[in-house]
Amino acid sequence: MDIINKNLFGKVVFNGHLVCETGMHIGASKDNMEIGAIDSPVVRDPIKDYPYIPGSSLKGKLRMLLEKALVKNPNRSIGKDVMLHVCDDAGTALNCEVCRIFGSTGHGGGDNFPARLIIRDLHLTKESIERLSGINTGLRFTEWKFENAIDRVTSAANPRQIERVPRGAKFQFEIVYNVEDHAQISDDLKNIKLAFDLLQLDAIGGHGSRGYGKVRFEYEAIEAMTVEYIKNKTSDGHYVQISDFENMKGLIGIFKGTE
Repeated sequence: MDIINKNLFGKVVFNGHLVCETGMHIGASKDNMEIGAIDSPVVRDPIKDYPYIPGSSLKGKLRMLLEKALVKNPNRSIGKDVMLHVCDDAGTALNCEVCRIFGSTGHGGGDNFPARLIIRDLHLTKESIERLSGINTGLRFTEWKFENAIDRVTSAANPRQIERVPRGAKFQFEIVYNVEDHAQISDDLKNIKLAFDLLQLDAIGGHGSRGYGKVRFEYEAIEAMTVEYIKNKTSDGHYVQISDFENMKGLIGIFKGTE
């Protein structure tokens, strides 16, 4: 059993908007069948009934893309000839570019390695709620997308209705990275940026190969703060804010001397 002493030296917080550049569908379960109802609804906030993006959906997609980019030999089968990468113990995960960011579940007696990256649920901005309230689709804040799958052998039609968040909708995001190892901050942040960039060239949610789910990150602020700043709110050398990834050296520099 590996014993990993995980210190916390500070936080890096990414704030901004995830913008839908095409209609997006992140599905919810359907409990009943109604005549004329949507075949595939989107997931909604149970209190306000707005569509939202679960943090787990964004985190899973980012991890999958980074795995494909960095891991050449996935090691764990999830059935049907599908393989993914998960480090079997905490000691291995600590030196894995993917698992130390997104976490790993122990296997064969190995310990779990908690993720350094926290991705909160993404909710519609106030402006998007107001804009989507004014569209006339017969649905609340969403649109219908009618599709018709044709069997290539029998030519039988299979019409279906898919609910989507319309193009242009913006979701507020907050993503937090825990600074636990000074030697790994730079590589971790570079790989987080890589995952963000890959997502912008991919899709989130269902039916991405048919044009759904293209998104873009709009950064409002990237903040770095030491534990000292969080305790005492003294910004002298303990807090930095930048607007994008271009000045990462200045951001990383505040954690020097916090060992």
